[in-house]
Amino acid sequence: MQSLVELVDITKSFAGIRALSHVNFELQPGEVHSLVGENGAGKSTLMRVLGGEMRAETGHVAIGGEQVRLSGPTDAIKRGISIIHQEMALAPDLSVAENIFLGELPQAIVWPELNKRASALISSLGFDISPSTTVSDLSVAHQQVVEIAKALSRNAKVMVFDEPTAVLSMGDAQRLLDIIRTLRGQGVGIVYISHRLDEVFAISDRISVLKDGANVETVIPGEVDVDGLIRLMVGRPLSQLFGEKPETKIGEVALKVTDLTLPNGISNVSFEVRRGEVLGLGGLVGSGRTEVARAIFGADPITSGTMELEGKPYKPRSPKQAVKRGIGLVPEDRKGQGVVLDMAIRNNATMAWTRPVTTLFGFFNPAKERAAVSRLIDTLRIKLGDMTDPVSSLSGGNQQKVVLAKWFHAQGNVIILDEPTRGVDVGAKIEIYSLIHRLAAEGKAVIVISSEHAELFGLCDRVLVMGDGQLRGELAKDRYTEENLLSLSIAGSATKAREAGL
Repeated sequence: MQSLVELVDITKSFAGIRALSHVNFELQPGEVHSLVGENGAGKSTLMRVLGGEMRAETGHVAIGGEQVRLSGPTDAIKRGISIIHQEMALAPDLSVAENIFLGELPQAIVWPELNKRASALISSLGFDISPSTTVSDLSVAHQQVVEIAKALSRNAKVMVFDEPTAVLSMGDAQRLLDIIRTLRGQGVGIVYISHRLDEVFAISDRISVLKDGANVETVIPGEVDVDGLIRLMVGRPLSQLFGEKPETKIGEVALKVTDLTLPNGISNVSFEVRRGEVLGLGGLVGSGRTEVARAIFGADPITSGTMELEGKPYKPRSPKQAVKRGIGLVPEDRKGQGVVLDMAIRNNATMAWTRPVTTLFGFFNPAKERAAVSRLIDTLRIKLGDMTDPVSSLSGGNQQKVVLAKWFHAQGNVIILDEPTRGVDVGAKIEIYSLIHRLAAEGKAVIVISSEHAELFGLCDRVLVMGDGQLRGELAKDRYTEENLLSLSIAGSATKAREAGL
């Protein structure tokens, strides 16, 4: 069978650093070929070569067996190659139909015809989205559907999905995988890039591993398991993913929450976390985990209930007050709430506690700041060019480390991490897990919120499970199973359904 696309002997360097070294990749019609590897392995660079954004120093691109020289992204699109990035390229103030046909809108738009064509494309994907809806009013999942419809409107034969489910709920992620299966059945070739290995195994016909800008191996899902794939990616097995937890003394209660009730439906949540403990907070997306974290951090108001910090009453009215009392939060939305992307790495790392890097009059002391940030970079093993570079210049894993650096610097006693490894590759996950162990070993109380059950079980001393805005139960280590966690998280929903006669 003739390949849809081939990337042959691709080499690419940046400022003398080799990003790709003689890489080969091939995609068949009606195939999902996943591309995996750590951040910095070269996945995105390779796809930018395919998408015409970059030109390789050696090697060539072939489409349908014909060697081509892509002049840019527009040329690649005309040849049937469409790349759907994690950061979607939609015009938020335009309608769904306008976004889908943005590149071919006539001077005089016949709206009924345009909306009819848009509806047909969206319906073919199994969705019912009004073509006249403004894109900014759509959920993230529906915005991705619009991106896919836009690609189909250009008769895309090759579609590249780069971390498409990183910000989606479990249900929306499954719907997206169903769309990809439909596209595969229509003969579209799919390149799938994801750090979620369960999805990679569920959707892939072949999996290619890149490491340090070079091919490692291409495997068939049925011939390798997750442990084997991780070993190819990072050189160590799954059993070592969470690292060795150091000897940690569980101390006094650091934070006590009693009957916490919020205006958004969270009710009567009570728990405590001790110094040196890693406490997990599990449950389905929408169960109320993030809302509890935000209330503890002073970001959202509390209707009733009490909190105690180090045995003293604690009622923050703002995140600033929470930070002063020693609470830190690594938020779920890293880019929107965790860092200032356009600000320098050094400023992001010290913004939560500026006193150690300022003079008595409040001016920054560059030497103190440089010394403090250098220690954080070494401690957290942040890979960067220079500490004056913007955070946006870093990979996702290193951006997350900058968020962590902020709270290492602030030296708080209670650290809450909401989805700490979302969108982060396996290698960076291992390092972040080690940092979490280190925080606990230093006597911090750590709360980890995660949708990855294996992450909760591998990291936490015990796991609390939420459902429908309430705390449903607690799992000790001897009860760590996915069945037990899901049973607790949906128990309340099932009871409500029975009471409603559903």
